[in-house]
Amino acid sequence: MIAAGITEMVFKNSCYASNPHSSRGRLFVEAESQTRSVFQRDRDRIVHSSAFRRLKYKTQVFVYHEGDHYRTRLTHSLEVAQIARSLARTLGVNEDIAEALALAHDLGHPPFGHAGEEALQSVMAPYGGFDHNGQAIRIVTQLEARYANFDGLNLTWETLEGLAKHNGPLIQSSKDKGKLPWALAEYDKLQDLDWHTQPGVEAQISALADDIAYNTHDVDDGLRAGLFTVDDLMEQPLVGPIILDVYKKYPNLEKGRLVHETTRRMIDQMVGDLLQETRKRLKKFKPKSVDNVRELASPVVALSEEMMQTNIGLKKFLFQRMYRHPRVNRMTNKAAKVIKDLFSLFKAENELMPEEWFGRVKGMDDTIRARIIADYISGMTDRFALQEHKRQFDVYE
Repeated sequence: MIAAGITEMVFKNSCYASNPHSSRGRLFVEAESQTRSVFQRDRDRIVHSSAFRRLKYKTQVFVYHEGDHYRTRLTHSLEVAQIARSLARTLGVNEDIAEALALAHDLGHPPFGHAGEEALQSVMAPYGGFDHNGQAIRIVTQLEARYANFDGLNLTWETLEGLAKHNGPLIQSSKDKGKLPWALAEYDKLQDLDWHTQPGVEAQISALADDIAYNTHDVDDGLRAGLFTVDDLMEQPLVGPIILDVYKKYPNLEKGRLVHETTRRMIDQMVGDLLQETRKRLKKFKPKSVDNVRELASPVVALSEEMMQTNIGLKKFLFQRMYRHPRVNRMTNKAAKVIKDLFSLFKAENELMPEEWFGRVKGMDDTIRARIIADYISGMTDRFALQEHKRQFDVYE
């Protein structure tokens, strides 16, 4: 039997989809693949990057040694890519760039999830700050050292634009470039990514696929970790009715199956809501090209107002009951100390970093040295950061 709604799927790319044949190209000109589109090649370069592999041991909420069943940045990115690709196919836009953006969206995150980023933001405040979005661009345009002819991955303009702007325009007009975060302002000297416009449809899809995956899978991890209970979720507008329905249909369902059935239905409902709202907006705006999408005052891919408010409520619940849970706080406080200790140590004694990194900071001014040290620390996995902290500070090592 064909699932409901399958007949509405569109498999031919729409006029407002990103077209690999009309890409604005790469910063460094190179011969293109005979077997892959430019966006497929971008995706493959992301998957083969060192930064992508390190996501395996970078966590979102739980530190890596707390259990093998909790999500890491890598498993989360794969789940986002699956949702993004499905949405892109259904909406008739380019699946390859949607997948590439989903796989790359977390590359700039430092170790230890939110705590690690807050710690790096704190120590980097005097040097222009730190944000994972700008760091992702820094990684794919500069820090990945794999190719003989250029630094970074030399991704297409469209992939870089979507990665930088997947949450929307970064400035109000092209005259506001002085307000860009320093990592993006640095790249703007090489290439303008139209920071003031909306991103393409696929980038908008990737951003909301991230939200969908993030909320539902944090519910999953939080329940499995015992940070809150099924009963605690009953008053949440989206989750409560789903749990009641599952209980009604499967009254004796064990907890593990109940959790999975609940989260998969959450994803299904949010995806359905997104498709319905996006189709309304596409019908209203009638974009004729991807550039039409960029010129709009608001995104075309969106959740309904009701679902957005539901998501906000769920995020507040997760913030209070999960991210600020005493068990999580104990570990995040330790994680922040690890980041700050390592930064202070390497700032005072550059030679304690590996030779390759010491060579980069040698002779640089204070700001550049701080930024390179932040590059080094942000690239660490949870495991390596803990090991390095122990090696540098444990007198018995």
